[in-house]
Amino acid sequence: MAGIEHRTVKVNGINMHVAEKGEGPVVLFLHGFPELWYSWRHQIQYISSQGYHAVAPDLRGYGETDAPSSINSYTCFHLVGDIIALIDSLGVEQVYLVAHDWGAVIGWYLCNFRPDKVKAYVCLSVPYTPRNPKVKTLDGMRALYGDDYYICRFQEPGEIESQIAEVGTKYVLKNILTGRKPGPPILPKGEFGTGFNPDMSDTLPSWLTEEDLAYFVSKYEKSGFTGGLNYYRNLNRNWELTAPWTGAQIKVPVKFITGDLDVVYTSLGTKDYIHSGGFKKYVPNLEEVVVQEGVGHFNNQEAAEEIGHHIYDFITKF
Repeated sequence: MAGIEHRTVKVNGINMHVAEKGEGPVVLFLHGFPELWYSWRHQIQYISSQGYHAVAPDLRGYGETDAPSSINSYTCFHLVGDIIALIDSLGVEQVYLVAHDWGAVIGWYLCNFRPDKVKAYVCLSVPYTPRNPKVKTLDGMRALYGDDYYICRFQEPGEIESQIAEVGTKYVLKNILTGRKPGPPILPKGEFGTGFNPDMSDTLPSWLTEEDLAYFVSKYEKSGFTGGLNYYRNLNRNWELTAPWTGAQIKVPVKFITGDLDVVYTSLGTKDYIHSGGFKKYVPNLEEVVVQEGVGHFNNQEAAEEIGHHIYDFITKF
C-alpha cells in the first residue's frame, strides 16, 4: 500500500486510526462490517492520484480504533459524532463522502444530522430508508425473516462471538467476504453456519488475495468482532433516538451503486424501493443509481477499479 500514511486522531472521546494519502479536497471513506479502512485500499490510491486527500478511518470498535465496552456507546449519535470530530480535525468545512454497508448507514445519518458537512455522497450497497414511526427497525426485520435472520442472531451479547470463536476468525471473514448468495442471510440457531456463503471455495476470488485476507484476519484476531456487532445491537435504540427525523428528506447530492447479487439489494424489498421511486422520494437529489451486473455485496473490493471511476466522475461535478 505504497504511500498510505497512518496516524491516530483523538475524536469524540476515543482514539481513531486513520489511513490517508494525497493532498486536496477531502474524500472520506467509511467502511462496513466486517471490514476496515483496508477495504478502500484501491480507491485511496486512485482518488489520491487524481488530486484529492483520501481519508479512511477504522470506525469505532474496529481494527486499531478504540472499542468502548458498553453496547450503549455505539448509537448513531456516537458514530456520527466520531465522524464530525474527524472532519473537524482535518481542518475542512466539508468532505466528499463515500461509504459502504454500515459506513453507508452512518453516511445517511450524517447527511440527515449535519448535511452542511457533506458536499456530495457516493453510497454503496445500503440505500436511505425512512424511519417507520410504527415499527421498530429490528422488530420489522424479525417479523419479515424470523429469529434466524443474521441481524436478529447478532443481538444477544456474546452468543455469536462464541460461535465465531468455534469456527475461527479466518473462516468467518472468508465466508462473509466471498459470499455471493442473493437474499437474506439466515444463520440457524446454535451455529455460525454458512448462511453468508454456502458455496465457499477453497480458493479466493481474484479480487481478494491471501495477503488481503491475512490483513483482515490479523486485525480481527486482536480486536474481535464485538465492536462491529454492537452497531446491530443499537438498531432499535437508534429508532427511538431518531424520532425527530421522521419523514425527513436527504438533500445532499447522491450517487448510489450496488451489485445485483448484493444481499441488501436482494432483501427487505430493497430492489422495489430503489426502482419504484421510493428512494428518490426521500433522497430528491439522487442523481444516479448504478446496478453492477454479477457483483456481490463488497463491490468496493470486487469491482474496485469501476467503483473508483464512479466516485471520481461524480465528485468532480461539485
